[in-house]
Amino acid sequence: MILKTKLFGRTYQFKSINDVMAKANEEKSGDNLAQIAAESAEERVAAKVVVSNLTLADLRNNPAVPYEMDEVTRVIQDGVNEKIYNEIKNWTVQEFREWILDQNTTGSMIKRVSRGLTSEMVSAVTKLMSNLDLVYGAKKIRISATCNTTIGLEGTLSARLQPNHPTDDPDGIIASIMEGLSYGVGDAVIGLNPVDDSVESVVRLLKKFDEFKKKWDVPTQICILAHVTTQMDAIRKGAPTDLIFQSIAGSEKGNTAFGITADMLEEARQLALKEGTGTGPNVMYFETGQGSELSSNAHHGVDQLTMEARCYGFAKKFEPFLVNTVVGFIGPEFLYDSRQVIRAGLEDHFMGKLTGIPMGCDACYTNHMKADQNDIENLAVMLATAGVNYFMGIPHGDDVMLNYQCTGYHDTPSLRELLGVRPIKEFEEWMLKLGFIDRNGKLTAKAGDASTFLM
Repeated sequence: MILKTKLFGRTYQFKSINDVMAKANEEKSGDNLAQIAAESAEERVAAKVVVSNLTLADLRNNPAVPYEMDEVTRVIQDGVNEKIYNEIKNWTVQEFREWILDQNTTGSMIKRVSRGLTSEMVSAVTKLMSNLDLVYGAKKIRISATCNTTIGLEGTLSARLQPNHPTDDPDGIIASIMEGLSYGVGDAVIGLNPVDDSVESVVRLLKKFDEFKKKWDVPTQICILAHVTTQMDAIRKGAPTDLIFQSIAGSEKGNTAFGITADMLEEARQLALKEGTGTGPNVMYFETGQGSELSSNAHHGVDQLTMEARCYGFAKKFEPFLVNTVVGFIGPEFLYDSRQVIRAGLEDHFMGKLTGIPMGCDACYTNHMKADQNDIENLAVMLATAGVNYFMGIPHGDDVMLNYQCTGYHDTPSLRELLGVRPIKEFEEWMLKLGFIDRNGKLTAKAGDASTFLM
């Protein structure tokens, strides 16, 4: 298939939909590394013109990876609501963009249409959006989910309490939990990345978390972010588990590199529903990030934005409680600097919501990337304005185990006050009861003082 357009006095040709989709993407170092990016700004604009005139049917009929060879494609395609798809299949991508951004198009209208979309459609329309478009479009869409509590309701902003420790020392982990909770962080989940991800260690840590949660009657969810099979073994050994976590990719080959399949994730979900401690119905937690497929040579020559959109289409099948893009963690080989990281964060959040999943963001960067804490704070403000479900909360924004920088315990309450939003209701009532906030929702002098939990 040859696609072409005449622009700037010359004719631009693209050999396939994957080719033009890659060249229409905003500049990303990962696409450059894969040698699929536009060679100039002019070629990028020409590619956007071609993409804008594709129909949604063109994208449905030309998935990034063929149906016959890829499980992720099959999950996405088989999940499409055919009635809704048939109503919109003749829209061009340009018309789809204008419809989303039209002030008369509501969030409920977008959520209905999302059931008729494939991930390639979601990716294509994202490529035509400016950063402000991505904020405006995402703001319209609220996606809530329920485990022990409900995330994503209008007027709320949540946070995962991430108490990582370089040696998994229980006292150090609990100290971080105490401090984070006192700042109002942890209503999304208390979730640890373990150093030791053996079944025995995961069981021990989950029991420690559950003991603390019950002692202080904390209305939240707990999770240890080991491999899904390890968590399943932990549940079978009696470990209290509210959520099951797994990193996922946008291709079957990428998921194979993570050691997972769709059947495995469904088995884990059913196990959590039957034997886990979360009340559900949403008991899965997924993390993604642009570039992960390229890093495992599982991208099939497809641009990293489209592969990321396919992660969300895959995640949707399992009705997750939490999904977040770890947007700057993978490094400058895939997102080179703050401009690319900010763009990717806004893209991922918008695509997740347009897909119909409860979307958060680990607004972060690594030390060898051309970004700093100010850049991540800029992204956090933009995402919070766009209605993101949750951020990470780490002591001082510095993860001493994973060795990257992120949003700290102070950032979420600052954003809540700035934008007039609150934690999840039950969590806010719990904070008020313990004296961490006043009746206006503002932090008291007890914020940051863990001594409350030592009484």
